[in-house]
Order: sequence, then C-alpha cells, then structure tokens
Amino acid sequence: MAACRRRLTTVLFPLRLLRVTNSQNERFLSTSLCRLAPGGSSEPPKFTPPPKPVIIDKTQISASLRKFLSPEFIPPRQRSDPFKFYIERKDMIRRRKVLSIPEFYTGSILAVTMADPNASGKTNRFVGICIQRGGKGLGATFILRNIIENQGVEICYELYSPRIQKIEVLKLEKRLDENLMYLRDALPEYSTVDPDMKPVAFSPTGEVPVNTIKVKMRPKPWSKRWERPKFNVQGIQFDLYLSPEKMEHAQKWAQPWREYDMLKEYDTTKLEEEIHSEVQKEMSK
Repeated sequence: MAACRRRLTTVLFPLRLLRVTNSQNERFLSTSLCRLAPGGSSEPPKFTPPPKPVIIDKTQISASLRKFLSPEFIPPRQRSDPFKFYIERKDMIRRRKVLSIPEFYTGSILAVTMADPNASGKTNRFVGICIQRGGKGLGATFILRNIIENQGVEICYELYSPRIQKIEVLKLEKRLDENLMYLRDALPEYSTVDPDMKPVAFSPTGEVPVNTIKVKMRPKPWSKRWERPKFNVQGIQFDLYLSPEKMEHAQKWAQPWREYDMLKEYDTTKLEEEIHSEVQKEMSK
C-alpha cells in the first residue's frame, strides 16, 4: 500500500504543476489580447510609417538669383569682329553647361579643383582669395593667392580650361578695389586663407557684401607705387607709411584728362541686357 501511494503521488504531482502553469498562461494571455478599434471593423488598422525628417544643410550654398553677367562676356571696345565674340559665347555657354561656374568677384575666397596633368586620375585643390580677374571671352583668367608655410603662392587659372573640375565659392564678397595685386606687398595675414575653410552661406537675392578693410603694407620699397592716382587704390592705409608731403608729391602723376576719354570707357548697359538674355536663353535649353 505504501508503495502504491508513493507511485500515485509521483503521478499526480506533475499534473498539479501543469494545471498551475496552464492557469498562469491563461491569465497572461487574457491580459495581452489586442483590443479592436471602435467602429466594429474586425481588420486591424494599417501601419503608417512616420514621416522622414527633413534635413537642411546650412553649409550648402544655394544658386544665386540676382541678375549677374560674368565680365568676360562683355567684349572690349576696339576694332574687332563681333562675330568672333558671338562664336566664343557659344563655346562659353557649352562649357558652362558642363562646369558650374558660380558668381564671384575680386576679393571672394574660392576653392578650385583641377586635374593633375602629371598624374592620371589625380586632382589638386587650391584655396585662396581672388586678387584679379582679366581677359575676355575664352581667354578669361583669375588669380588666387594664399600664404602656405610662410610663402606666398599664386595660381593663375583659365576660367574655361577643360582641366578645371570644380569651382567653389567659400565666401562671396567684394572689396574696395577691383584689383588686389597690392596684397603682394601687404602683410601676410591679409592673404592667408585656411585650406580647410567651410563655405559661408550668403543671400542669393540680396546685395553682395563689401569688405571695407584697409590693409597694412610691408616697409617700402613696394613692387609698384600704389600711392599714385593711376592705380586709384582705396584699400591701403597710406597715412601709416607716407607723409602728407609724399602724398601730395604723388598727385603730380595724376591724369585728370582721362575722365574725358570717350574711348576708354563706354556705356555697356544695353549690350549687357542683350548678352544676358542670350545667355539665359541658351542655358535654359
């Protein structure tokens, strides 16, 4: 009898555990049942993913919306064939459809990526301040200057060269002068640009900011007599290096009759309107 009771308890004991575990599962399942949505529909609602966040890159420079015509499109006033500049404009527009040439002025900070002619597949990137823009048509050029390892470095780029792969405007601004070649004689701090400089956002519709800084020069002699009126330099602090007597003496080289020279400068307003409409029409094709 004792043996039979032991066998009976060993058989019934796991049955009791099974009942307990089943009841616990029933309680657990009863609390985790999904509730139907009000309205009597037996189908569960469809899953709608959350909207993707809109990420705005503030470092990305937007395209300029102001009316701007690059100066190399205006032909010089001389005895030249207008058909020659018309053919050149066609080639310039064709190049601009491949390479995005942004709006920039003398004094703007640019970064130019150029293919290395001595190494296949390699590129060189140079960052500097634009100190001069020259040339007309396909012969347009611009010069970038920077101080690298206490040494002034200047590179003259052909604007429509097929070796140029990218032109970035890191900081768009103007200066008091249209030619900044006097930075060669200025202190190095006015020509130093960080090669890892980040782009500075600018307004695509407002006026281009003008940097009114006046640089300090190295002790004389300079490469040119910048104080003479023919250069008409506004961005140099001449009072720190030249006495009033020397400044008055420099005025002897003034040429006041040049302002009456009708062949030196001419009104290009109408010509700019025609060329600008032609360029916009061809670029939109």
